[in-house]
Amino acid sequence: MRQEEPGPGGPLGPLAALRKIIPFEAAAASHRLGWVGMEAARYRAAPPSELNPPALTHDRLVLFSRPPQELDLVYEGVKRHVPPPAGSISVVPAGSPVRWRWSGCFDWLHVVLEPRLVARVAAEAFDLDPARLTVPPLDGLDFPDLRAAMFAVDAELTAGGAGGRLVAESLANVLAVQLIRHVLAPRRPERGRDGALPRGLLRAVVEYIEEHLDAGPSLEQMAAVARLSSYHFARQFKAATGLPPHQYVIMRRIERAKQFLQRGDDFSLAQVAARAGFSDQSQFSYHFKRLVGVTPGQFQSPARNA
Repeated sequence: MRQEEPGPGGPLGPLAALRKIIPFEAAAASHRLGWVGMEAARYRAAPPSELNPPALTHDRLVLFSRPPQELDLVYEGVKRHVPPPAGSISVVPAGSPVRWRWSGCFDWLHVVLEPRLVARVAAEAFDLDPARLTVPPLDGLDFPDLRAAMFAVDAELTAGGAGGRLVAESLANVLAVQLIRHVLAPRRPERGRDGALPRGLLRAVVEYIEEHLDAGPSLEQMAAVARLSSYHFARQFKAATGLPPHQYVIMRRIERAKQFLQRGDDFSLAQVAARAGFSDQSQFSYHFKRLVGVTPGQFQSPARNA
């Protein structure tokens, strides 16, 4: 099967472009999840194809979950004529056209990072002038930390974005850190480890989280309360609490939901989910079962019977 998009014109935007240029449906994609800092699409059992898409406006990371039987891949100095090992990663810089041709079924994950996010992480985490950072074309990359971050994105997609925008924002930051770390290594080390968030700032952030649980505080908003960059705030918050900010917020939402359920109010589970700050009941049920060990309905029954 041959599918081509016309080459002339400027680079295309991220996920909308992928939906246009890849001629089969993604098994999971982030375009309806409201993610911040990145977009992602997961393809399973992609049939034999030839693609000649134009360039994208964003840097693209491609994880080869299950390589095809045969593969020809060409972009910006990269010419690959054999499939890479499973778990390897290709990085296609923004503005680079790509030619793909493969036979056999193909499982792959595409992640595109927003340029503003990459620039901000370069400045905050590496004290680097973003204008001087160039993401090169990378092929067959075997970088366990970057692969682990991409698998975490894959898991979040598979769960239907159960962690919400805050989890996606946090994962996007991790991906950008790992990508830049590899690009710079061994030229420039990451900044030294942050200490714990001071007690007064931690109290202010916790109060802010409690006041805004139903509105969904973002990483950037919490960092602003602490007067820190998002990168340094996340590190200092975890050092102080033992949890990344997004996991702490989820934990507090579950505790609030338990209070509603234990009071025996005549709320439906969907209403409890909304009052606790979850975007929908399925997201609420997923995290409740994961953290409490039973479903919200099972947890609620004893309270109602009493």
